[in-house]
Amino acid sequence: MRKKIHIRIFIIATIVWLVFLLFGMPDYYLQYSIQIMILFVSILLIPFSIIIVFVFKPIKPQNRLKLSLWYAFYFTVPLAIYDLIYCGFYLGYGINFLIVFWFLSIYYVIPWILFPIIAQLLNKAHS
Repeated sequence: MRKKIHIRIFIIATIVWLVFLLFGMPDYYLQYSIQIMILFVSILLIPFSIIIVFVFKPIKPQNRLKLSLWYAFYFTVPLAIYDLIYCGFYLGYGINFLIVFWFLSIYYVIPWILFPIIAQLLNKAHS
């Protein structure tokens, strides 16, 4: 994958994080009940999956799985670092932010499962 594509995915992931940060104000989603957050996290999977399908669909089948892992990387590792800086350091939660902000933490894992599955399903549908 070309450097330009890496940079583009990184920028998109960073913009997504900033949007979620802004929408989560004033308490980065802690102002909502656990029930609301469970619902939000669950519903978020639907548009998230649809977007990934449309992103992966035009990609050559032989490149989809590899690209899905790069997308998973850029939508988890940098975002986890941003959350550590913001929630862990700035808000003062330290490493406990992983528990307090569980609704963020689960999305450090979901893309690693969801993106390759979508890539594989698209490949299967293509063959």
